Amino acid sequence: MATVPPGPSSPPPVAELARLDLSSSHGRAEEESHGIRYVRYESELQMPWIMRLITKDLSEPYSIYTYRYFIHNWPQLCFLAMVEQECVGAIVCKLDMHKKMFRRGYIAMLAVDSKHRRKSIGTNLVKKAIYAMVEGDCDEVVLETEITNKSALKLYENLGFVRDKRLFRYYLNGVDALRLKLWLR
Repeated sequence: MATVPPGPSSPPPVAELARLDLSSSHGRAEEESHGIRYVRYESELQMPWIMRLITKDLSEPYSIYTYRYFIHNWPQLCFLAMVEQECVGAIVCKLDMHKKMFRRGYIAMLAVDSKHRRKSIGTNLVKKAIYAMVEGDCDEVVLETEITNKSALKLYENLGFVRDKRLFRYYLNGVDALRLKLWLR
């Protein structure tokens, strides 16, 4: 299931980003769409909102220190979806060097409240995170998701991610993961 990085026959990065519709509006710190406001992480006061969403949706039990590792080191890569004063979606990411050769973005956590799904919130959060990573000269974005999570696989594959590797019994619940990858350059 391994994939090959884009070669000469691959579309240029600009065309790929255009396909993702990463227009400048996705880079703004705050944006409103259909009553959903997208904001960048601002303070520790938002941490309980993020933890509540992710604890409810993801199979892995993360400690407060895991959240702080990502959010305090890469606050520019954490976005929230708000409906009035309620946080209904969150994405937590990082961006660092991989093998001292290229800048790799990593989507650590994405969750959308079940009452607010099917409104493109997850897609918009991922696009905002990717746009912020592009601003940080990111070369590729990776993530893992449960092999059984069909809606997550569809979301990411619709954005151009490809299946890179199967990770057997990756999660504490014994479920396999798929590593997905999006090349930006």
